[in-house]
Amino acid sequence: MTPLAITSSTLTNSLGRGQYATLNALRDNRSGLRPCDFMDAELATWIGKVDGLDDFAVTGTLAQYDCRNNRLAQLGLQQDRFIDAVENAKARYGSNRIAVIMGTSTSGILLTEQAFRQRDSETGKLPDSFHYTETHELSAVAEFSRRYLGLTGPSMAISTACSSSAKVFASAQRLIAAGLCDAAVVGGVDSLCFTTLYGFASLELVSPRPCRPADANRDGISIGEAAGFALLERVAAAPAGGIALLGYGESTDAHHMSTPHPEGLGARLAMERALQRAGLQTDEIDYINLHGTASKSNDGAEDKAVAGLFGSRTPCSSTKGWTGHTLGAAGITEAIIGSLCIEHGFMPGSLNTETVDPAFSSRILLHSRNQAVRHVVSNSFGFGGNNCSVVLGRIGA
Repeated sequence: MTPLAITSSTLTNSLGRGQYATLNALRDNRSGLRPCDFMDAELATWIGKVDGLDDFAVTGTLAQYDCRNNRLAQLGLQQDRFIDAVENAKARYGSNRIAVIMGTSTSGILLTEQAFRQRDSETGKLPDSFHYTETHELSAVAEFSRRYLGLTGPSMAISTACSSSAKVFASAQRLIAAGLCDAAVVGGVDSLCFTTLYGFASLELVSPRPCRPADANRDGISIGEAAGFALLERVAAAPAGGIALLGYGESTDAHHMSTPHPEGLGARLAMERALQRAGLQTDEIDYINLHGTASKSNDGAEDKAVAGLFGSRTPCSSTKGWTGHTLGAAGITEAIIGSLCIEHGFMPGSLNTETVDPAFSSRILLHSRNQAVRHVVSNSFGFGGNNCSVVLGRIGA
């Protein structure tokens, strides 16, 4: 495929606002996880919470979009001079030639949860202040982001569980290749809510301590929240040496609604397709950012997929020990982390992992290292076997 330049990106999560807050935390081995203190949730688990979302609201002409998820989107868009980059792109292409493609798994469902707590005791009527379309509807964050940025091009939301904001890269590439737009703002936003906290707890998938991906004694995930955005343009619009999307691969396991294929067949197929599109061999990948949720079945299946394709030579790790599993925002979060690894010559270890599962064959990094990185594979695998891998590298490398 023809590569797409990532001309600007931004990331906000429990590690802080802006992508360099995440980079600094990775270098300092400083996690953003903490004991659950989300509203009145009573769960013995750890979460990755973004502070400050209760301190402001979405206002003005977009006031009906006000909810935790869109507040997080707004906060994310305000970092790393991302809005300036979009304004420059608008001047070059026109607002109608820039697409907005967003991934989310639960959108603004928290506001719906709160609305049901406030419903009329006699009629069951929800409060008049509740705006479902602008908050809970899965397309809400895409429409909010499009309006906030003043864009009028194609807009869509992708909700394929934890692969949602990795698949946005694939959709953007197809839209640009088809001539439907000249650039795309892609991203993902997912915020904490009771549905995911109690839902994963009911599945016995949350850990009572900070998650420890690939560990022999791993016992579940830590849920986080995040907002990430990237501006994709044709390579001709970007300087040599910048970071680019080189390839993507998608697959569907069709195995089980909440469990990956035990041999990781769908995961492997996604990676193979991403490498094929990028025109790269396995020995040209320097680092793999694993999906690595720290659940027994996910990590085991991914290890088989990675080891079966790459053997034990390619360094890999999960960064969810820092951010938690940000669900529909995991794909964009880890793609941006991958781009930071290339830009700064850095490979993060798997934070909290003490002893790698002896059944694993892939090369799990326990400690971070400074080392040149040319190409990165970033994996995102979701419920229902919705898999996506992306390959990132430098333009012209």
